Amino acid sequence: MKNLSLYACLLTLSFLVLLPCSKASQADKLDELILSRSSQKAPMTLSWAEEDALKTHSSAYVAPQEGLQQADKIVALPGQSYGVNFDQYSGYVTVDPEAGRALFYYFVESPYNPSTKPLVLWLNGGPGCSSLGYGAFEELGPFRINSDGKTLYRNKYAWNEVANVLFLESPAGVGFSYSNTSSDYDHAGDKSTAKDAYVFLINWLERFPQYKTRDFYITGESYAGHYVPQLAYTILLNNKYSHQNINIKSIAIGNAWIDDVTGSKGIVDYLWSHALNSDQTHELIQKYCDFSAENVSEICANATRTALIEKGNIDFYNIYAPLCLDSSLKNGSTGSVSDFDPCSDYYGEAYLNRPEVQLALHAKPTNWTLCSDQLSWNDSPTTILPVIKYLIDSGIGLWIYSGDTDARVPVTSSRYSINSLKLPIQVPWRPWYSEKEVGGYVVKYKGVTFVTVRGAGHLVPSWQPKRALTFVSSFLYGILPPASPWKAF
Repeated sequence: MKNLSLYACLLTLSFLVLLPCSKASQADKLDELILSRSSQKAPMTLSWAEEDALKTHSSAYVAPQEGLQQADKIVALPGQSYGVNFDQYSGYVTVDPEAGRALFYYFVESPYNPSTKPLVLWLNGGPGCSSLGYGAFEELGPFRINSDGKTLYRNKYAWNEVANVLFLESPAGVGFSYSNTSSDYDHAGDKSTAKDAYVFLINWLERFPQYKTRDFYITGESYAGHYVPQLAYTILLNNKYSHQNINIKSIAIGNAWIDDVTGSKGIVDYLWSHALNSDQTHELIQKYCDFSAENVSEICANATRTALIEKGNIDFYNIYAPLCLDSSLKNGSTGSVSDFDPCSDYYGEAYLNRPEVQLALHAKPTNWTLCSDQLSWNDSPTTILPVIKYLIDSGIGLWIYSGDTDARVPVTSSRYSINSLKLPIQVPWRPWYSEKEVGGYVVKYKGVTFVTVRGAGHLVPSWQPKRALTFVSSFLYGILPPASPWKAF
């Protein structure tokens, strides 16, 4: 079997075995991208070296923003509960007026002293999936969507408890973000996504000038393992070589796709170590599969196929979670933030396609989808490790966190990626606590803090919201998560 990477082989075979029937998710979009590396239109690997970036460096487009902050203020979201005690905003920021390209955002301030709280940007992955549908309404936002697809309930573990949180649908073609130049969708990629996200931030900070000097953090998951470090890198270069400055402090990436080789090895080792395939199959993979080779042997391909068949029909993004068996909308039930509904994707699509919801969000009438099918991804490096090394050398705080029940971008992949950096350990591995329970485990390296979240799948804040809030609070304070049990006030 020639010209097929091992991870592409894993993905090709995964479509041939039993998998849950569901809408395309951000992990599925990641699969599509990695699989495309073995196609005739494989994404390019463009240089992210500083000297190469400077050759094409130009000042960011900045437009007048007077009056737009107030225009973007949301009066109320349809179906929201009474007593909402924070301000929320949403709307568009133009990033390229000639192309007619604009990115959509949703912003929630903290209900508690927002003027003193930091600013956190959240990005979902894919590439091509929505930070509004996932991040805001399924994970860390202040509201979750009920199973009727019409009403909302509060998330008491929302991240705006400790920060002002900005959700960005990126790039254009995702969610409500759009371009009037259709060819933009055919030329999407890592480089243009980072550039547009930077232009968005510069203009958004003009619209919300009270946040210009605020401590700024970037967080995200899945393919945001590319987006987040690349945007941080873009900010650092512009801080250095332009008159614009963003007060970036740290970044955090969760269940993040960082490196193709360590990611591939992490998947197969996770399957075996979690009793999802046999000793015999794993031994064949260990013996005959070279994770860095371009070509895959028949023995390796057969062993990989067997491994995926042996795991059965489970949720690959949370191996212990129930499947969505009834995706229909259901009236009269109120959800619980402590019991994540695996059919939440369907409720989100129903809610965000309601005309009154789009009107309240100041969005253009759109056939909104959780993940976009109109993007062609043109550039994507096989590893983000060089950018991560640059960030470490620049003194930017870097946290990598991992829900430990995700098999698509598992904890083993994260550990192998970090181990390849060969960083000295500053604080050895230990448990951390969320109130009275072990929330996961943490180890601090020089330049990187690695945190696991116990019992969480690919979408950490969805499956373990309380533990995720404990984790992100520690991240924002720049301290390790609690080392002993504690009682909430």
